[in-house]
Formats: sequence, structure tokens, C-alpha cells
Amino acid sequence: MLPDDMQAVVCRGPGDYRLERVPTPRPGPNELILGIQACGICSSDLKCRDGAAMYWGDGDRFAPFVKPPMIVGHEFAGEVVALGDDAGEHFGVALGDRVVPEQILPCGKCLYCQRGHYWMCEVHHIFGFQGGVADGGMAEYLRVPANAVLHPVDPGLSLEDAAFLEPLACGIHAVNRADIQFDDTVVIAGGGPIGLAMVQLARLKTPKRLILVDTHDDRLTLARDYGADHGLNPHRDDVAKEVRALTGGYGCEVYIDATGSSSGVVQGLESLRKLGRFVEFSVFKEPTSVDWSTIGDRKELDIRGSHLSPHTYPVAIDLLARGLVTTRGIVTHRVPLADFERGFEIAARRDSIKVVLTTGAS
Repeated sequence: MLPDDMQAVVCRGPGDYRLERVPTPRPGPNELILGIQACGICSSDLKCRDGAAMYWGDGDRFAPFVKPPMIVGHEFAGEVVALGDDAGEHFGVALGDRVVPEQILPCGKCLYCQRGHYWMCEVHHIFGFQGGVADGGMAEYLRVPANAVLHPVDPGLSLEDAAFLEPLACGIHAVNRADIQFDDTVVIAGGGPIGLAMVQLARLKTPKRLILVDTHDDRLTLARDYGADHGLNPHRDDVAKEVRALTGGYGCEVYIDATGSSSGVVQGLESLRKLGRFVEFSVFKEPTSVDWSTIGDRKELDIRGSHLSPHTYPVAIDLLARGLVTTRGIVTHRVPLADFERGFEIAARRDSIKVVLTTGAS
């Protein structure tokens, strides 16, 4: 039996995040309830909390994406604890199964969904950002609507691995977008959780040379443990100059930006060789200006975006289960859900990498 109420982290506005007792959700037809075991704190959670325009709107340019009050969190995994009518058949699951939904809840009706591009859904509800229709995983229980895309989780995966499936799946899509070849020099800029996952993923593509760029040497050391050939610190190194020196003066074939900073974008354009591929993964607080002549007239670059994680959750689960990718060194802190404010404070520090909130249901 589900309890009448539960603990949840509720966002009521920028900077207004509270631990509240709220009604426990109940499943409708083709819906199920997850008992949440763990939920990661993403950099997008921090940016949303801090009032970034991408989430709260920017005047006439774009409307707010978030719909408070909402239960936050989109990097979660849990156990099926209740099934609505026909939900078991609908999702192919049973009580007690450990599962993870993709973060997007595609509408199934818009142009993009109809063409199979569900991750670009025009409605674009995402767990943890729209109250009532897509409440998130920083809670003891979560309702999984019928339009969710659900995946079984290998029971052998650790709690940290299960909670890291969402960011890892996103990193897989970005690395796939880079179309890495055997003789490529690949630069990944940004050694956050997903950037460090990308290092491991890019190494599996066996490029000629793999470089991580980050401002913290401990993350560069970790990246070398994951298979990076070089680590560059822009506080100390002229990144574009060093990349050219390693490549006979030409520059890298692939640059993946996971920094979320304007300087990372400019650095990438300078580091790429002619006809190179730039993959933009990050979420930015502010618009970025660059010299577009570099993209066109000077280098004829291929600029590719990377959004969410289409068709990559099964790959993420398989890579973790086979030990080809690890969360060792990436998940640095586990904090109880009730102490979420401390968890957010730790996540905002540069001496942490990934913070996971736990419910004690593991």
C-alpha cells in the first residue's frame, strides 16, 4: 500500500526550493508508480534554481519552460511499486522491477513525434520541470505517465550506476553526433559528470588522440585514468595552440563542448582544423557571440547540436553492465533526500562532480 503522503523537493520559483510533504501520486490506466531509489543533481537543476532564462523565459524571445510548483529532478531510477490498469502489459514490467524512464515525455502527436524524432517533441514535457504533468524524481515516489519511454535496468547495476543512466545516455548521443573516426583527434571540453563520461565513450571509438580540457587538474587526472591521452587546463595552457602543436599545426577533427561557457565555444572554433566537426552539448545561461566567418569562409565547419538521449538508454545500460563505462570517480557524494539543500550546495562546488540524493529505498 502506498502512503497517503511523501517527502519531495518542490520548486515554487527561482531560488525557492523546499522539502515538503505532498500527496503520494496514484496511477491511472497504463500508468505506474516508482519508488525512487536515487536521483542525481544535474547542472541544469542548479541553473534552474538560480533563475536561468532558458527555464524561466526571456521576454519576447521565448516563454518559460518550467511550470511551478513542480517536484524537481530528472536523473533518477526506481522500483515499480504500483501498477494502474493494464500498465504491466503497456510497459512490459512487473511489480518489483527496477526501471528508468527517459527524461522526456513525448506527446506522440506533434510533427517531430510523428516523424520519429520524439526527443525533439514540440510539447516537450520533461520530468522535473512541469508540475502536475511531469513531476520529477527528488521524491519518494513518482508517477510514470502512459506516454513515458521506459527501460528495464540490469539488476546488477549499483545505485550510482542506475541514477547515472540519464546523463550517460545524453553523453552517448553527443559522442554519436561527433561521428568519431579512427584517425581523429578528439577534444572534449568540460570535465563535469557528462564530460568525463564522454571521455570514456570517445575512447571506445578508438580515436587517434583524445584530449580533455578542464580548469581543474584533478579532473584531468581522472580523465587520463579513463583513457584520455592529454589533459589541458585553460588557466595554464593555450588550448588552441597546444592542440595545433599535437596535430602538426592543423587542429583537431572533433571538438565536443560540454562547458556551458562562451569561452569554451570560442576555444573550440580556434582549436578545430578546417572541415572539422563541432558538437554543442551544453546549456548556457547567456547567449554567446562568435565570429561566424570562422565557421563558414575560413574553415567550413560542421556544427552539430546534441539534445537529450534518443535510443541510447539501452546502450548506456549495456555499457555499464559490461564494465566498459564506470561511475567510479564521477559519483562523489551521496546525500539523503531530506538533506537536499546540502546536496545542492555540494553540487555547486567544484570539489564535487556528481551528487546523488538517496531515499533509503535502496
